[in-house]
Amino acid sequence: MIASFRGPRAWALLLAVALVGCGGNGGASQSAAATSGPGAASAPATGSVPASASSPKEPSVSADASAETGSEPPSQSPSESSSPSEPTPGEGEFVNPVIETNFPDPDVLQVEGTFYAYATTNAGPGVPNSRNFQAARSTDLIEWEVLEDAMPELPSWSGLTPLFGIDPHEATWAPDVSLIGDRFVMHYTAPALDMERPDGRPAQCIGVAEADSPEGPFVDTREEPLVCQADLGGSIDGAYFRDEDGTQYLVWKNDGNCCARPTNFFLQELSEDGMELEGEVTQLEGLEDDNAWEAGVIEAPTIVVHDGTYYMFYSGNGFATHAYAVGYATAEEVIGPYTDAEENPILATDLETARDLGLAGPGHQTVFEDHDGDLWMAYHAWPSVAIGTADPGRQLWLDELVFEDGKPVVKGPDRGPQPAP
Repeated sequence: MIASFRGPRAWALLLAVALVGCGGNGGASQSAAATSGPGAASAPATGSVPASASSPKEPSVSADASAETGSEPPSQSPSESSSPSEPTPGEGEFVNPVIETNFPDPDVLQVEGTFYAYATTNAGPGVPNSRNFQAARSTDLIEWEVLEDAMPELPSWSGLTPLFGIDPHEATWAPDVSLIGDRFVMHYTAPALDMERPDGRPAQCIGVAEADSPEGPFVDTREEPLVCQADLGGSIDGAYFRDEDGTQYLVWKNDGNCCARPTNFFLQELSEDGMELEGEVTQLEGLEDDNAWEAGVIEAPTIVVHDGTYYMFYSGNGFATHAYAVGYATAEEVIGPYTDAEENPILATDLETARDLGLAGPGHQTVFEDHDGDLWMAYHAWPSVAIGTADPGRQLWLDELVFEDGKPVVKGPDRGPQPAP
């Protein structure tokens, strides 16, 4: 792993007391990784994320807190003195995190043997050269080169928003990029300034943009969001899924936890080019925020089909707590009904494991294939001694995903060293 650069620790906000719910996806839910498409060059970086992208940002502004619920506050973080020693990888090994700076709500796409990772904005006070959507590139999933803003211009319906305070700020979350035909399509979350949610603030809604290259620039020329359930709190965490028969879908959550409303998942078919919704929307049965570990929040839906069974991976609980975690549900059809796994959550930390591993609150997952076709789960996690802080923020972790007797097993969280992809 390349060394990362960090700016000085800035105004670190501990958000979990007031804000939970990750608002953005990053869950690339394609059934197979893209294997073709153009690439473009950019100036080399001197670290996994260079100084221009590693300065602190405020999680409540550039990440995706969108509600007030009761989950465990970050004040329960393990003490600084309990931080584990840094592991040293040998040849053919790597250690987590693979991006040590703030890279929340990750999405990973493979294009002609190169991997592209995308993430929520890193904007915030003191962040030079901030981006609406972060992007990075790697050939081995371990060493990452930062790229320019994947979508430097927002559409006419969006812009800065007073989502978390009086002053308008960036709130661009959870980019999900797919290769559809010969175009790259990004489904993303941004504020719809003219659409009011129940608390009177602009609703967070899902837009769609396209580009010729996986590096962008992605452009959204629409005059309104692709989908926005403002009366349900908004629509966020949009993720693309291509079924085995070629049918394309968008799955998302309503941002109900912004406004003391339930959170649910919705599914709707996409047009051939992935730019329009078609047919009727389905609220997915069996996927409600009714399990204790979820603490009233479910988000980041990611669909994978394996041996004829549909697996809905998702995250639950407050994103700025050590209790944020990943679970899954299964169905015989993509439209459900879904049944929660008894062993949920399958990727989690508690106070003891957070101290031992040095991370906390793993979640907002995406699933993708490596060069050999093996499945991996990418997700973000806080350093266990810095839950909810602006710097370093939520870092990018990778762990292998396998199926054992029909059940998905994440081989993590594992700081490593572990075999490289």
